[in-house]
Amino acid sequence: MMDFDGTWRRECAMMDVSGSGVLLTVNGSVAGLDLKEFFLLLSSTGFVYRRCELVRLNGEQTGHAFANRSAK
Repeated sequence: MMDFDGTWRRECAMMDVSGSGVLLTVNGSVAGLDLKEFFLLLSSTGFVYRRCELVRLNGEQTGHAFANRSAK
């Protein structure tokens, strides 16, 4: 996961995924990160990404909704 402007990055593991969102376990501290802002979720195998926004935070686990691509 990475902030839009690249100011921070964190490795994470995808615990669950659906068409509308994802549950991640983040490696490292999320303290001080503005997770309510949109960020990119990157694949380790290429250029796959989704814009996401925070839905819930529980320790190192974070839940995110995928941003609506058709919204203008």
